[in-house]
Amino acid sequence: MSNVTIESVLETALYADDLDAAEAFYGDVLGLEKITRAGNRHVFYRCGPGVLLIFNGNETVKPPESSSLPVPPHGTKGHGHVCFRVGGNDIEAMARKLRAAGVAIEADFHWPNGGRSIYFRDPAGNSLECAEPRIWGL
Repeated sequence: MSNVTIESVLETALYADDLDAAEAFYGDVLGLEKITRAGNRHVFYRCGPGVLLIFNGNETVKPPESSSLPVPPHGTKGHGHVCFRVGGNDIEAMARKLRAAGVAIEADFHWPNGGRSIYFRDPAGNSLECAEPRIWGL
């Protein structure tokens, strides 16, 4: 058996019942590039080399129709967490942008190794973080 290495996270998912509010937040406030939206089921965004998937969990638990892609039902309830990689020079600019959009910063933390994180919430209550990669030694 050969060694296989996982290279990185290709996509990650969060869940929101109100996709209109999620679309406005991730597109307009955070400035992510929208890839696609499928009705009230999901909206997908480019996020650096990866993809952020925002699903309506009430829709993704339904079995796919026979004409759909063969993705099994999935989903979750409750709030998730995503940390966005942001350069140290841009953390403060992001904090200002969020505050200007009326988004509260829940925590602004300087890690013992010198990295900085800011924490905030999306309209669905998901915990979001913008952090310097050095918090993980990257």
